[in-house]
Amino acid sequence: MATNRTFTMLKPDAVEKGYIGPILEKINAAGFKIVAMKMTRLTTAGAEEFYKIHKDQPFFGDLVKYMTCGPIVAAILEKENAVEDFRVLIGATNPADAAEGTIRKLYAESIGNNAIHGSDSDENAAIESAFHFSGREVFSGKFF
Repeated sequence: MATNRTFTMLKPDAVEKGYIGPILEKINAAGFKIVAMKMTRLTTAGAEEFYKIHKDQPFFGDLVKYMTCGPIVAAILEKENAVEDFRVLIGATNPADAAEGTIRKLYAESIGNNAIHGSDSDENAAIESAFHFSGREVFSGKFF
């Protein structure tokens, strides 16, 4: 069963280049509601844990180094069909292959520095969201 939440992370290259506002604008314009968000910095241990699925890949060390080089913006997004719709919005991992108008086509510089992460499944969205946010940091429904 599909959920209506996904997790995203604006990566250090996007934060450093000042793309937080434009990327969040595209997310909002696509109908996503931000239900949790914070700027933080991954530790080496945190990045290794978050990306442990890639630990046997030759790029793992570079990935950890990249993800710990500066702050990130982590967020939980809400929308019907959130995971699939967000994957379309961010575009292919390699910005050269990303569709026109997608976040990676607009803001990523390479396959390695690709500006943004988006969960690839409902299960991973829940795991990744819980990695970055406690229950009291996540909001939904009416705020006032």
